[in-house]
Amino acid sequence: MEKQQLPNATLILVFGILSIVTCCCYGIIGLPLGIIAIVLANKATALYATNPELYTGFQNVKTGKILAIIGVILNAIFLITVIWMYVSLGTEGIQDMQEQWMKGLNEGVVE
Repeated sequence: MEKQQLPNATLILVFGILSIVTCCCYGIIGLPLGIIAIVLANKATALYATNPELYTGFQNVKTGKILAIIGVILNAIFLITVIWMYVSLGTEGIQDMQEQWMKGLNEGVVE
């Protein structure tokens, strides 16, 4: 019997990469992508474990799952940091911080 590609192996890898790349989007994009990649990877791993000689592409699934886990952790840290900043500084404090940072960029000195 001919080997076939594991379902969603490439998609898992792409979602894992995108979860890391989009970690600076307040966690809104990368967190769901990482979670979806982990769920799909678990399903693909279970399918591969039942009959490994029928499928190829398990390396993509493993790599995608690792990237997705890293992406979920980075997105969660970023989301928690943003929430903490809004709770502790408020919107005015964040705006003041951004204005000071931009002023430092215009003057050529970043503090």
